[in-house]
Amino acid sequence: MQMDNVFEEDSLHEGKQLRFFKKEYISEFVYGGIDGAVTTFAVVAGAAGANADIKWVLIFGFANLIADGFSMSVGNFFATKTDLDNFEKHKAIEYWEIDNLREIEVQEIRDIYAAKGFKGDLLEKVVDVITSDNDVWVDTMMKEELEMTKDIRLPVNTALATFLSFNCIGIIPLLAYMAAMLFDLSTDNLFVISCVATGLALVIVGYMKSFVTEKSHFRGIAETLLLGGLAAFLAYLAGDILAKWLL
Repeated sequence: MQMDNVFEEDSLHEGKQLRFFKKEYISEFVYGGIDGAVTTFAVVAGAAGANADIKWVLIFGFANLIADGFSMSVGNFFATKTDLDNFEKHKAIEYWEIDNLREIEVQEIRDIYAAKGFKGDLLEKVVDVITSDNDVWVDTMMKEELEMTKDIRLPVNTALATFLSFNCIGIIPLLAYMAAMLFDLSTDNLFVISCVATGLALVIVGYMKSFVTEKSHFRGIAETLLLGGLAAFLAYLAGDILAKWLL
């Protein structure tokens, strides 16, 4: 029974997961997907507001997908790598301090656990156990003193997840325009179709976000739709104004 309770507790901390997605990379997929859909649809909306030809919608749309997707993934790569490098730097410092400032570091461990309520012989036993193993000691200092934990994700994997999600979701606003270009279809309702397709994409991504965070599905979907709608409105308005002023 006790083991069952442990497994149940672990599952609560892990949260819900989506099939085919590693939970540690879902945040990259969700936010990369949202940004991809919103920015690409903003291009489409701006082009629609300016009554631009379909070829220009596709040119600027795909330019946005490639450039912004790559930029986001590179930024994600360096952000994750910087966090890892910073963690390793401070970890090395802690090892140096243990070797060169041992008494000060022992006192820091004592102060940390005294603040947690440990007293007397029990406090000294805790200090002795922790300081008897340098790896345990450093790990404790990283978590308790510096409040730092190591990100288990590889920078290249977070960058790849961001890039793929940005492009997979970001291409959806362009699908109607691609079909019209390839199969010589009517262009009368392309923007409306793109609006609907983008809305569905944002609903899916918003649901994924709320599923992982275990927040309200309605709130997650509404937030992403509101963000996408606002971006589209501003882009459409800008395209309409600029078209009237410059063309």
